[in-house]
Amino acid sequence: MTRPILNFPQKAISILAIALLFFAALPIQSALAQTEEENDIMPIPPGGIQGWYSYLGENLKYPEPAKEKGVEGVVIIELLVKTDGSIEKVSVVRGIGSGCDEEAMRVIQKSTNWTPGLKDGKPVNTIMKIPIKFALS
Repeated sequence: MTRPILNFPQKAISILAIALLFFAALPIQSALAQTEEENDIMPIPPGGIQGWYSYLGENLKYPEPAKEKGVEGVVIIELLVKTDGSIEKVSVVRGIGSGCDEEAMRVIQKSTNWTPGLKDGKPVNTIMKIPIKFALS
């Protein structure tokens, strides 16, 4: 039995992989609100999910040391989205090194304010974990 060959541009595959990782991580995100209960609505990046993918595509730079060493993988970043939508306390939960961890932190810290998470209709501080995939084409 022959499998069909799909011919997608490498950038589309990378963006699709990021999308799948983001949605796969949503149920396991640490959604600790001020009440330490799950949010009713999680924070939303500027422009929604599509805006987030565009932002990553335009701003995420593959570090040269990682390219030279052939480093690929997923960096998991933890961040706090405050009630005003600002981002604080960005840290690496799981890294892959060679500059990728720092680049993932940089691109998240550079992001403009998000729409904050809500609990009972009120904005709450929310801790989130976000996967950032690095893949060589």
